Amino acid sequence: MAKIKVMNEILANKIAAGEVVEKCASIVKELCENSIDAEAKNIIINLLEGGKKLIEVIDDGVGMDKNDAILSFSRHATSKLYKDDDLFFINTLGFRGEALPSIASVSKTVMETSDGKVGTKIVIEGGKLKENSLSKARKGTKISVTKLFYNTPARLKYLKSDQTELANCVSFIERLALAYPNIAFTLTNDNHLVLKTNGSNDLLKTIHEIYGLNVSSKMLKIESSNDDFDLYGYICKPEILKSNRNHMISMVNDRVIKNNDINRAINDAYYTYKPDIKFPIVVLKINADPTLVDVNIHPTKQDIKIGKVNVLYDLIVKTIKDALYKNLLIPDAYLRTKEVTSLDKEQIDSIVKEQNINYNETEAQKEQIALDLQDAPLEEKENNEEIKKLVLYPVGLAHGTYIIAENEEGVYLIDQHAAQERVNYERNMAFLRSKKVSTTSLLIPITIELSTSEMLKVKKEEEHLKQLGFDMMEFGVNTYVFKGHPTWLRSGYEEESIRKIIDLIVGGLTSIDPVKYNEKIAITLACKMSIKANMHISFEAMEELLKELCACDNPYNCPHGRPTIIKFSNYDLERMFKRVMN
Repeated sequence: MAKIKVMNEILANKIAAGEVVEKCASIVKELCENSIDAEAKNIIINLLEGGKKLIEVIDDGVGMDKNDAILSFSRHATSKLYKDDDLFFINTLGFRGEALPSIASVSKTVMETSDGKVGTKIVIEGGKLKENSLSKARKGTKISVTKLFYNTPARLKYLKSDQTELANCVSFIERLALAYPNIAFTLTNDNHLVLKTNGSNDLLKTIHEIYGLNVSSKMLKIESSNDDFDLYGYICKPEILKSNRNHMISMVNDRVIKNNDINRAINDAYYTYKPDIKFPIVVLKINADPTLVDVNIHPTKQDIKIGKVNVLYDLIVKTIKDALYKNLLIPDAYLRTKEVTSLDKEQIDSIVKEQNINYNETEAQKEQIALDLQDAPLEEKENNEEIKKLVLYPVGLAHGTYIIAENEEGVYLIDQHAAQERVNYERNMAFLRSKKVSTTSLLIPITIELSTSEMLKVKKEEEHLKQLGFDMMEFGVNTYVFKGHPTWLRSGYEEESIRKIIDLIVGGLTSIDPVKYNEKIAITLACKMSIKANMHISFEAMEELLKELCACDNPYNCPHGRPTIIKFSNYDLERMFKRVMN
């Protein structure tokens, strides 16, 4: 008797559902992507109990006739692929033909659809057709999913709380709205509005609708391209960083994806502009030839493979670095005290009042005004010359740590340690990038004893250390003697600096990436060479430090990413002391 049999279609769909339908957000994703492929301009998502009780997606797309409506629930039925070569030119979000039959196999699914001529209603429960009848002829499609996982109790048991499931759904719709700012999305939960975008096709306005004014007003536009990729989007200034990577949102050919190579490129572009434990808010749209993108590696289609990924990495890093370099990034201290996380009428009204705007504007006008309250001139700064022309006059030192300076525009607080770290870091990097290596001989050689394992690691990097300007040689067992060092080491801290570099090598720093190798050394030594907090310095030293800071390429952050300077404008001071009331 044969042991191998072909499983029935319902069982096959249940198995497929294990990959396609992981949680409520998975269903929202698949249904919304079908709506987008159907050319919808308005998509409404209604949830009950975070989607556990009801997921309803309504669109105004092209809809389907009766035959297509029935066929859409068959496994591998799709309107997007017809032949093998189509796999190399995928321009739609869906193409597998697995989503609808998988969803219908583990729930009760009701579809009402029409191409504008005749309406069709399909009811499927547990993969079995229950109803096929006529319905309203409203052009578009409405799909309702209830009784999720009723026939797979193990999956039902592992659904999260209502709030967690809702959060997952909202997170995905936010990303989808950013990928398609030309589509109006409305999301409700338990009949309460959660998220709404107006489909204005303005990406910055969509960012405002999702993140609020505090974020949208501190975004910088980026746009770049090469022979293989086009980039467009917005990146945040370093003053509004987040504690996780969830806000680094990338889209490839308008598909919301999660790609480690792209995230690494974004993170590396902010190197020295932020602490390692913080991450930027970035909305990055990447357009590429479909032949360079393989989306057929996972049923969710969120993980993709990109050809020429190194070319894309270089383009992302250069584009973001150029945008950060060309903009004045001194954070305004007064605005940093405000946390606006979502569109709120009272907050908008308050902003309108503060800016002394005619309060007889309509609500819609005030929303647009609030969106436009951005530091627009910042994007016109092309060569980072504003900070280099800035003249600051020190007037005192607070707590032996913060230099108080002023000019005609306002008052500035400068962290003396962070500022000198930045100055020293850029000086060190200039020496390390220089092809000419200058070595200073030591009057008394420095002897460094190591363990056997440490000796092996340092010996492996000996040639690289010599290229940096260290005159060193083995001296006995597990010992190096240093007779000279590069001129950029701080005088009086030679042995401490050499030991620190050896510690970095022993700790795993290698010369595989010479740029990162040099940067790590430059950052470490810059910290050691800088004045510390609670150290009082003279006015002459303050003046020299401020002059050197303003001459830096990136004077806004220390090499660890902490801010060096914060500004209180004259207007901010007058408002805080109630000298002005508007």
